Amino acid sequence: MTASSEKIRNFCIIAHIDHGKSTLADRFLELTGTVPQREMREQVLDQMDIERERGITVKLAPVRMAWHGYELNLIDTPGHVDFAYEVSRSLAAVEGALLVVDATQGIEAQTIANLNQAREAGLTILPVVNKIDLPNADVMNVKTELVNVLGCAEQDIIEVSAKLGTNVEQLLDRVVERIPAPTIGSGTGSRALIFDSVYDDYQGVVAFVRVVDGLFRRGGSVRFVATSVASHVLEVGRFSPRRVVTEELGAGEIGYIVTGVKDVRTVRVGDTIADAAVAPLPGYREVKPMVFAGVFCQEGDEYPKLREALEKLRLNDAALTFEPEHSPALGFGFRSGFLGLLHLDIVQERLKREFGLRLVVTVPSVAYQVTKTDGATITIHSPLDLPDPSHIQTIAEPLMRLDVVCPAARLGPVMQFITQRRARYRSTEYLDEYRAILHYDIPLTSLLVDFYDTLKSVSSGYASMNYEFQAYQAAAVVRLDLLVAGERVEALATLVYRDEAYARGRQIVERLKTILPRQLFEVRLQAAIGGKIIAAETIPALRKDVTAKLYGGDVTRKRKLLEKQKKGKQRMKLVGKVDIPPRAFLEVLRR
Repeated sequence: MTASSEKIRNFCIIAHIDHGKSTLADRFLELTGTVPQREMREQVLDQMDIERERGITVKLAPVRMAWHGYELNLIDTPGHVDFAYEVSRSLAAVEGALLVVDATQGIEAQTIANLNQAREAGLTILPVVNKIDLPNADVMNVKTELVNVLGCAEQDIIEVSAKLGTNVEQLLDRVVERIPAPTIGSGTGSRALIFDSVYDDYQGVVAFVRVVDGLFRRGGSVRFVATSVASHVLEVGRFSPRRVVTEELGAGEIGYIVTGVKDVRTVRVGDTIADAAVAPLPGYREVKPMVFAGVFCQEGDEYPKLREALEKLRLNDAALTFEPEHSPALGFGFRSGFLGLLHLDIVQERLKREFGLRLVVTVPSVAYQVTKTDGATITIHSPLDLPDPSHIQTIAEPLMRLDVVCPAARLGPVMQFITQRRARYRSTEYLDEYRAILHYDIPLTSLLVDFYDTLKSVSSGYASMNYEFQAYQAAAVVRLDLLVAGERVEALATLVYRDEAYARGRQIVERLKTILPRQLFEVRLQAAIGGKIIAAETIPALRKDVTAKLYGGDVTRKRKLLEKQKKGKQRMKLVGKVDIPPRAFLEVLRR
C-alpha cells in the first residue's frame, strides 16, 4: 500500500562540488536501515564506475527511506556546474532542499547558483554546515555567511559531520518537521512527471517519476502526453536504492514505471505520463547545449552502433544533443552538443565504457548566431556552416554571466587574469572580510580552454566559479581556413577572433609542419581568411637517392638522373595530394 501523503517528505541535497552530499546521503541510508550494514560502502548512490573513480556525482539518484513512520524520498544531486540541469530536474520533483556547506570552505559559487534555483522552484530550504569534525573547520564564520546569504536565523542552521554521523538523526527529524508534505493535484485521472529515465534491454524505457495525481498499477494503460504514444505499465516500484517492485505508486510518491517502450525517442524527460488524455504538468525549460564537438568512430563500420548509443544515452541525459555530420578527414559521425567540457568528457567516457566504442572527438567549439543580409538569423555549430562573408550582416557569440568566489587577498591576480580573457567587470560582493564574489560577463569561448585550471592557479587553489548563459553579443570573428598543397582542407577550418587570427594561423601552420609526414614533393601550408594568406610554412620534399645504383662512369649519367628527378618533383607538386591522418587533424586543432 502507498503511504498517506501527509506522511511523505520529498527532498533533495544541493551543494557545491565536494561539500559532502553523497557522504550525507550514505549516513541517511545507514541510519534509516535502507541499506543493510554489510552492503554499505562509500558513495552508495553513485552507481556508475566513473562517478566512484572521480569522486563526483554525475547523475541524480533517487532513494526511498523510512523514518519514524514517515516515507522520505531523497534525490542526491551533482555539484558541478556542467550538471546543473540534473539539479533543476530534481528540484521540480520535491518540496524541500538541504543546502549543504563545507565548514572548511564556506559558501562557494555553485552553492549560490543551486540556492537561487531552489528559491525559484519555491522550495523549503534547510541550511546545513557539514564537516564540523575537521580541525580547520570554521563553523561560526560559515554560519554567519549562511545567515547573510539566506536571511535565516542562526538557530535554523544544523551542524553535522556526515563522515562521523554527528547530528544526522536530528537532521532527519528536522526534515520531517520543516519540509511540507506533497501537494496533491486536483485532477480526476492519474498523472506523473518524468524527471529522469533509463533504457533496459529487456524492459524498454524505465521512467523515473513523481506522481502528482491518482495511482499507477501494473497492467494499467498510460500515454505520454507530449508524443501521444500509448503503452501499458509492466511494473511499478520504488528506489531502495536499487529498484524494488511494489503494488502501486500513489500521489506524492517518487518511484519508477516500466513502460515497455522500445523507441527511446518516445519518452522525454519533463513529459507527463498519464492514464488518459489530460493537460500536461509544467515540465522543465529545455536545456540548450553551449559547447559543440564532432564525435566520430575510429572504425567507419561502427557508425550505426554510435547512433544507437547516443540515442540511449540521451534518454538518460537530457542535455545531450546530436545530429549527423560528415568530415573529409574523419568520415561519418555526429555534431554533438554539451553543457560544458566536463559534460563532454563524461559522455565520451560513457560511450567508451558502456557501449565499447572507440572514438575520435574533435576540438570543442561554441554555437554562433549569424544574421544574414536578408534579415534571416541562423545558428551555426561548425565553421563549415558559416555563410559567405558577403551575405553576413552580424555574428553573435554566447555571453555568460560568470561568478567567481575567491579570497580577498587574491583579488588582484584573479581580476587581472579574468580581464585578459575578454571579460567585462560587473561588480564585487563581499561574503565577509576574507572572501568576495566577483561578477563578470565573459564570452563562452574564453571559458573553453584551460580557464578553470588557470583560475585555480592564480588564486592559489582557493577560487570557485559558476557560469550561466545570459545572451548573445556581437563578435568580430572570422573563419580561418587551412590550405595544404594549395587545397582547402575543410575539416581544419576554425572560427577565431579577427585580432587573434594572425597568431592563431601562425601557430597552426607551424604545428602542422611538425605533424604531417613529408612527401616526395614540397608541400606548402597556408592559413587564410577569405582569399588572403596570413601565414605560411613549407614542408621540404623527401630526397630519394636516385644515383645510388650508379657505380662509376660518366658524370653526365648522374646529372641526367637528378634532372629527371627534379622534373618529376615539379610535376608531383602540381598534381600530388596529401592525406591528413586523423591524429594530425586532432593535434592541429588542440590549443
